[in-house]
Amino acid sequence: MSKENMRRLNIVEKKNNGSPNSMRNKEKHSSTQSLLSKHLKKVYPVGIHKTSSLLSISSLSLTLSNNSSSGSFTDSSSTLEQTISSALQLIAPTPTPTPSPTPTKREVPLAKTSVQGPVLQPSLDPSHCEDGLRRCNWITKSSDKLYVQFHDECWGVPVYDDNQLFEMLSLCGMLIDYNWTEILKRKNLFREAFAGFEPNIVAKMGENEIMEIASNKEIMLAESRVRSIVENAKCILKIAKAHGSFSGYMWGSVNYKPTINRCKHSRNVPLRTPKAETISKDLLKHGFRLVGPVIVYSFMQAAGMSIDHLVDCFRFNECVNLAERPWRHV
Repeated sequence: MSKENMRRLNIVEKKNNGSPNSMRNKEKHSSTQSLLSKHLKKVYPVGIHKTSSLLSISSLSLTLSNNSSSGSFTDSSSTLEQTISSALQLIAPTPTPTPSPTPTKREVPLAKTSVQGPVLQPSLDPSHCEDGLRRCNWITKSSDKLYVQFHDECWGVPVYDDNQLFEMLSLCGMLIDYNWTEILKRKNLFREAFAGFEPNIVAKMGENEIMEIASNKEIMLAESRVRSIVENAKCILKIAKAHGSFSGYMWGSVNYKPTINRCKHSRNVPLRTPKAETISKDLLKHGFRLVGPVIVYSFMQAAGMSIDHLVDCFRFNECVNLAERPWRHV
């Protein structure tokens, strides 16, 4: 080759190296690298050394280098962003799909119910009695015959005899330990043990007689109860001497006229009254025993000083007719 041709070739190469196209290619390549660096710094800033992904940052570099070799980063900035996005999807952990919550059945709260058993209230239906009579509703088919007889013949009938009043007061005092049915079943034994409840005889009972009655297994009466009955007999004698009779003293406390309560339901029948409390206090002052307000009111009901038969009971009108008679002392 001549020297002139060599000189022309060198001039052409210099022109090509300094041409605008080559400059544009260099600028484009440098801009692509700067854009990639800029995006990487946004996603992975300097100083991060830990990642929750299964892929590390070195894996990202490997992926980007593989993609750049295929020429995907040399087209445009938009292509670069798409490539980075696809690479990040490889790094980001695949979200585990959460199952859609199954609709739970709404529970309707149950109404609170009482566990209590049924409250049995005796009916006023006369069919509860074999004879068809309508009685107070505490008298039922299961009631003992002695208790029914006591209700039909004695309870609520005005009593005026001192011995009978003493007997009734003594029996009511036993309600502390027994019910009416148990007391009525042993009433004849009580009468035999206490000499027919004659105050003059009972008041003279000595220690041997008291212990004999208390030790009687058929009577089943505690020694303290026996002594109370003996002491009450002594008190009755004192009152009879001061007021003429025990009957006059007791009936005088209610103005010689029974109280008539017109109760329709057994829940309306009182257990004690102000009058019973007054009489109880007065008896205690005289030395009586077993004469609390409840016992005294039971005595007033049984002795006819208070008529507490229910208005539907067949005995109500009969006892009211007896109570409306003028007071008489026997």
